[in-house]
Amino acid sequence: MDSALYDIIGSVKIPNMIRVKQKFDPHEITDPEPVIRQELSRPAISSTMRPGMRIAITAGSRGISNHKRIIKTVVDIVKEHGAQPFVVPAMGSHGGATAEGQLEVLAGFGITPEYLGCPILSSMETVKVGASPEGHDVHIDKNAWNTDGIIVVNKIKPHTAFRGPHESGLMKMMTIGLGKQYGASLCHQAGFKNMGRLVPMFANVILASCNILFGLAIVENAYSRTYLLKGVTADEIPEEDAKLLTLARSLMPRILFDDIAVLVIDEIGKNFSGDGQDPNVSSRFATPYASGDFTIQKVCVLDISEKSHGIMIGAGCADTCTRRLVEKSNLEASYINAITSTVFDCVRLPMILKNDYYAIAACIKTCNEVDVNQIRMVRIPNTLEIGEIWISESMLEDARKNPAIEILSEAQPMPFDENGNLW
Repeated sequence: MDSALYDIIGSVKIPNMIRVKQKFDPHEITDPEPVIRQELSRPAISSTMRPGMRIAITAGSRGISNHKRIIKTVVDIVKEHGAQPFVVPAMGSHGGATAEGQLEVLAGFGITPEYLGCPILSSMETVKVGASPEGHDVHIDKNAWNTDGIIVVNKIKPHTAFRGPHESGLMKMMTIGLGKQYGASLCHQAGFKNMGRLVPMFANVILASCNILFGLAIVENAYSRTYLLKGVTADEIPEEDAKLLTLARSLMPRILFDDIAVLVIDEIGKNFSGDGQDPNVSSRFATPYASGDFTIQKVCVLDISEKSHGIMIGAGCADTCTRRLVEKSNLEASYINAITSTVFDCVRLPMILKNDYYAIAACIKTCNEVDVNQIRMVRIPNTLEIGEIWISESMLEDARKNPAIEILSEAQPMPFDENGNLW
C-alpha cells in the first residue's frame, strides 16, 4: 500500500525555482534603546515609576524583532527609577500551559533572568480582578496582581481569527496574555465570533481594576523588523491600540503574486503566528470571523520551528505535511492551546507524507484547472519572514513586470537530498 501511494505521486515534476526579494516599506528602528528611553521619558509615563515599587513587565510568546533588547531596556529604566522590576510570561496557554513551559518559551528568545538582570516569575495561578458588564469573570496572573504596577509590552498586529478595533496588541495582552490559560479560556468561551467585542471589554476591566502603569507598543514592518515603538499611558492604551492596529495592518507583509496554486511553508510555529502560520499570508483562516481577499489551492508545511517546542498549531490548516513534522509534534501541549481557544481546526493532522518531495508533489498533483507542468508555486521560510521568497519559473514574467519585485537568482532545481528532503 505504501509503495502504491508513492508510485502515484512519485513522478510529479517539481518546478525550478527563482529567489526574489519583495520590496516593502524599509523603514526600521535598528537600535531600540534610545527610542524606548525617549518614549518612556514623558512625564506622564516616567512619573508612574517610583523608588521601592515592585513592577511587573509582560513578555509574550510571539516572535518580535529585538524582543529581548526591548524588554531589557524597560527593565533597566525601571531600575533607574529605583523600582524593582520582574518579568511575567504573558502568553495565555502557550508553553503547554505550564509555568516551566512558559519559562522555556522565553528562554528560546534569549529572555532569561541572567540576561535581563531581574527575576522572571512564572506561574499559571490567576486572581479574579473583576467582572465584565456582561458578567464574565476577569482574571490576571497572580504575580502581576501582587505588585505595585504592571507595564504592558507587546507587538500590535492584525489577528488571525477575528476582526475588531482591537486585535493582537496591548488590549489583548492584558486579556489573554496576562489571563494565562484560565483567564484566556474565560474570554474564548464565547468563540471568536465575539472576540472583537470581548477583548476590549475584559481589558477595560483590567485597566479599571489593576495598576497598569503604561504600555509600550511595538509595530513591525513587512520584513518583521521594528518599525515603531510608542509609550502610552494607561488612559491612552485603548485609543492608541486601535490607531496602531490600523498602521500595523497597512504594513502587513503579503505575497505580491496572484493565482498561486501551491504554497510551500518551510516552518510553522507559535513564534511566527498564533495560528502557527499567519492566514493573512497563507489564506488559510481557521475561523469564519477573519478572511482575506485571495485563496491558494494547496498549502504544504514541512517542519516545526525549534522555538515552537513541538506546538503544531497551524498544521491542521495545511493540505499536506511531512512525517518529520508529526514526529516533532507535542500533541498534548498543542491540544491545550486548541482547547483554550476553542478552535480545533489548527491542530488537525493533514495528509502526512514521508518527506519534503512527496508532501510538495501531492499538492502539485491535486491542483485543479491548472497546468501542473507550469505550476505557479511559492516557497517561503515561514509566514513572518517573506521579504525573500522562492517562486516557480512559470511566475518569472510576473516578477519582471512588478517594480516591487527584485529577481535575485536564476531558475534552479529545488535542492532535495538523498532522503527527499530540502536542505
